[in-house]
Amino acid sequence: MADASHHLGSLSSDAFASLGSMEGIYEPIVEITYVGPLTEDAFASFGSMEGLAAPTAAPAMAPPVTREASSYLPGYLLASAAAVAAYVIHLFPVAPFQVIGATGVRHPISAAIIAIVIGVAIRNLWPVPGAISAGCKRIVKKLIPVAIVLTGAGLDLGNIAGIGVIALGITVICIGVAFGAAYLFGRWFGLSPGTAILIGAGTGICGNSAIVAVAPLIDADDEELVLSIGTINLFGLLAMLACPLLGGMLGMGDEAFGVWTGTSIHAVPQVVAAGFAHSADAGMLATLVKLVRVTLLAPLVAGLAIYYARRHSADVASGRNVVVHYARFVPWFVWGFVLLALLNTVGVIPTLGFDLSEWIAASAAPVEIPLADILKRIAKVMLTLAMAAIGLELNLRVLARVGGRALATGLAASCVLAATSLALVGLLM
Repeated sequence: MADASHHLGSLSSDAFASLGSMEGIYEPIVEITYVGPLTEDAFASFGSMEGLAAPTAAPAMAPPVTREASSYLPGYLLASAAAVAAYVIHLFPVAPFQVIGATGVRHPISAAIIAIVIGVAIRNLWPVPGAISAGCKRIVKKLIPVAIVLTGAGLDLGNIAGIGVIALGITVICIGVAFGAAYLFGRWFGLSPGTAILIGAGTGICGNSAIVAVAPLIDADDEELVLSIGTINLFGLLAMLACPLLGGMLGMGDEAFGVWTGTSIHAVPQVVAAGFAHSADAGMLATLVKLVRVTLLAPLVAGLAIYYARRHSADVASGRNVVVHYARFVPWFVWGFVLLALLNTVGVIPTLGFDLSEWIAASAAPVEIPLADILKRIAKVMLTLAMAAIGLELNLRVLARVGGRALATGLAASCVLAATSLALVGLLM
């Protein structure tokens, strides 16, 4: 095994930071004591579109530098402004933002999708001060898991009981297909086996988290990491934007679209944004399916991590020591999502009642607002704000430097995955 700096140490902080900020939400399963030039801030910025994890197998850095609250303010303000602009555009009373049909007035382009487009435009068309980055990273790290948990308040597990086994079967098949397609196409296009495996892991399971989890366990080097992460970020973003359009063109129902996006889009925030762009029911089902898919990273990494820990725990010469955290295989927000969904399913989330007769008219009826609806709305606002922050972190110039062979492999694997999932959904649902 090459030493740790061979994997991560020679890339610049700017190169890593430019890949974005959507890692860092659950704790690493494997910690590797690391001696090398990569800074903690650069490592923390690893990946731009995942929203799940500090790497499952990750160098253990020194404690992060404590920041003043004011240092986050520029990022908070710019991301908030982008999110507000997204909601304004989302509500524009003109096509394609407003569509009038048999079911009434709809706004089919979600604010979350618009927010990330605005963020990307700002980040890549104008110079964005470095002070923006800290606030954007913090928004993503703090809001995405909470938004996922709150989304569970709108999910009735009883309504999806009939498709649970089918969705799980489709998920498992699609993971295998993504791995196989990435490896075969990678070898066909002349890509290194390591890069092909990493692209397969990112495409099939959960984007950057899977890549960074698997990388040190297969001796992936700097170039393989950058190629695979850049490829996954690019096609995950494109899938998030394309799937709602394709789903509408194909006339897909909520269940079919939810399972399709949950099994074929790369990262959790992308799945949530695309799902809710179709409908609330599709978004909740897509989130559930994707979280099941995320948990399947655990058995893959568990075997590799245990093997890696036994093989390298005494590797003092390389400056590394491995600690396996078995309790961290499933991120905490998965349990929170499931718990809130269970509470909603059994009907214990209350309805809030407000008596406004003293303020409006004596005959005014009490106003009742289901708490579940409030939580769902809060989740949507959080997701929109987080998507704006993601866009402000996404440097398209860096993604454009990804090698052609990696792009061809990522495109082929993503298309095969999406087509396989769509075919299985059509056959089984």
